[in-house]
Amino acid sequence: MILNVSGRTDIVAFYSKWFINRYREGFLDVRNPFYPKNVSRIFFKDVDAILFCTKNPIPILSYLKEIDKPILFHVTLTSYKKDIEPNIPSKKMIIEAVKELSSIVGIDNLYIRYDPIFISSKYNLEYHRRAFEKLCCLLEGYVNKIIVSFIDDYKNVKNNARILKQRKFTESDYKIIGEKFSESAKKYRISVQTCFEEENLTSYGFVKGECLSHELAYRMTGKKFPNWKARKEQKCNCVQMVDVGVYNTCPHHCKYCYANYNEEIVEENIKEHHDDSSMLIGYLSNDDNLTIRKK
Repeated sequence: MILNVSGRTDIVAFYSKWFINRYREGFLDVRNPFYPKNVSRIFFKDVDAILFCTKNPIPILSYLKEIDKPILFHVTLTSYKKDIEPNIPSKKMIIEAVKELSSIVGIDNLYIRYDPIFISSKYNLEYHRRAFEKLCCLLEGYVNKIIVSFIDDYKNVKNNARILKQRKFTESDYKIIGEKFSESAKKYRISVQTCFEEENLTSYGFVKGECLSHELAYRMTGKKFPNWKARKEQKCNCVQMVDVGVYNTCPHHCKYCYANYNEEIVEENIKEHHDDSSMLIGYLSNDDNLTIRKK
């Protein structure tokens, strides 16, 4: 199996010590987000590769040498300020960490995500154009792929509508983003792609690809995996992954986040995190239904 660490929260940024404790012990437990009494135990001996998704790779850098599994990193780097991303560290620090990460895992195993894009009077098209150009310039030679996606109408997005102040995209907006982003990426020898986006930007030079393709998964592991069935619509060709995170546990508090929808619940959940626990939040209970997951 391939672990997703994690689409539900930023384990790397906030819970790296917990994760490496679990790796050293050889297993971790994951509570089903829809049926909480059902718990899956995953032994790392059954894990073929790990996809780390984060906005801040710094906390895990010193631990990576201990992990003897194939590793893929997705690092989200946007240009938003503290009004939108209140708890993200300095982007300069993140970029320096990405450069170090590239030397550890290799340029082919490191993706940057400029994700999600929304447009407002403050964060307008010209703002994004300049920010993306600068990002490509700073990361030339350290990454060769950037994934772009657009904001979705999640519960948290609706809750923060007065902060985001976004406007709807037009066909002209997509055209400008497609042309300008492709131009910047090509200039700095980087490919730019979308994944699971309705808008097709390939005519402007984008690649329509996957976050984790079957080809990349096979190259990393020598194994074939089924399609990711977590998607309701069959438009995503990413391989199946097992997420080990917990919703409403990310202290970044980004205003566009799909994985958080109540900041008070986030703060309460964080209090239940323990580095010595087998699961991210809370402890395993005697009445939990524990099963071993192998794929």
